[in-house]
Amino acid sequence: MNTVAENASAGTAIALPAARERWIQLALGMLCMMAISSPQYVWTLFTKPLAAKLGVPLSELQVTFSLLIVLQTFFSPFQGALIERFGPRRLIALGTVLSGLSWVLAAHVHSVGLLYLSYGVVGGLGTGIVYVGVVGQMVRWFPDRRGLAVGMVAAGYGMGAIATTFPIASALAQKGLEATLWQFGLLFAVIGFVASQGLRSPQGVVLPEHTATRTSAKATVDVPTREMLRTPLFWLLFAMMTMMSTSGLMVTSQMATFAKDFGVAGVTVLGMAALPLALTLDRFTNGLTRPLFGWVSDRWGRENTMCFAFALEGVAMALWLLTRENAVLFVLLSGVVFLGWGEIFSLFPSTLTDTFGTRYATTNYGWLYISQGIGSILGGPLAALMHEKLGSWMPVFGVAITLDVATALLAIAVLKPARRRYLR
Repeated sequence: MNTVAENASAGTAIALPAARERWIQLALGMLCMMAISSPQYVWTLFTKPLAAKLGVPLSELQVTFSLLIVLQTFFSPFQGALIERFGPRRLIALGTVLSGLSWVLAAHVHSVGLLYLSYGVVGGLGTGIVYVGVVGQMVRWFPDRRGLAVGMVAAGYGMGAIATTFPIASALAQKGLEATLWQFGLLFAVIGFVASQGLRSPQGVVLPEHTATRTSAKATVDVPTREMLRTPLFWLLFAMMTMMSTSGLMVTSQMATFAKDFGVAGVTVLGMAALPLALTLDRFTNGLTRPLFGWVSDRWGRENTMCFAFALEGVAMALWLLTRENAVLFVLLSGVVFLGWGEIFSLFPSTLTDTFGTRYATTNYGWLYISQGIGSILGGPLAALMHEKLGSWMPVFGVAITLDVATALLAIAVLKPARRRYLR
């Protein structure tokens, strides 16, 4: 069942799962991720019809989005521990069903409180189980290509909404909010459940203690979660991922609103409305960046890749703001913004596992993934509230750009030397 790969730089053997088997697992993991991606990435299409139906302002409605991300992330350590104990198939199957069910329930709500409960709470718990479970599986199945593998399943989450953005926008116009939610929710639940039935954990994957890799000087010791939480290095990674999550989720959750305020949402670009075209391009670049920069980081180093990618988002967002009334540039630069953001979901889990080992990887990443929930609060309702109070998107974008640049500098100036010292 296992093949042996030779590490040329160290001359040591790495016992790896059979190639065909692990690529099948990767494909199934991507399908599960695609099945849960739309609740986050097409949320912006629902904000206007939901606000009209429920009669609530944007800042109050955006609490739903924050609940989705908070519940997706804050319970992930507990969910990761359950997956490590009971295996991925049953737990991930449950997660895909809950995620789809959240849309079915949301189709019938008539108050914002019930929307919070259905779309936010049920959806957040479901997507969290799937996300942390699939990522935890891939860092085990691909110890030699961790950045690439995690990037590919994360791409399934980022790009899954490509296939649904235009159909959902069309269904909203033709069928209305309720029919769109329950029909697509049911479809996602079925696809995710079927894909999850083939998932399993790898057996007998062993990395020698002193195996060299391109991303660390030697093989890492498996650090239990309790010990990891005592290290300043983990909290540095946590702070950096929080900062990047805040800037990216501000754009993800508010894009339809500020596109309308900039006057470009309904402008035709290449025969299509600018907003759904931008959202489709964003889903593509947001997915592409995860395996792309994961692969780059396997070869160029995690921190070097972080510095470049995070700075790219900051620069693109600044140019986006300066040219905000140009619909063509709005669409193109939105893709660059997401190209510089989405890779956090391959770089951070890969860096964490490089540093603290694979045995407790699912639970360990569950704790780091909480930072995404904090970012959703800062980038969702608080960013919307800042805009409502100040009457401008300029301060909101200014904060996001500052966070991007600061995190890029932390990666190269602080994280890189700190991780080198820790691994020694």
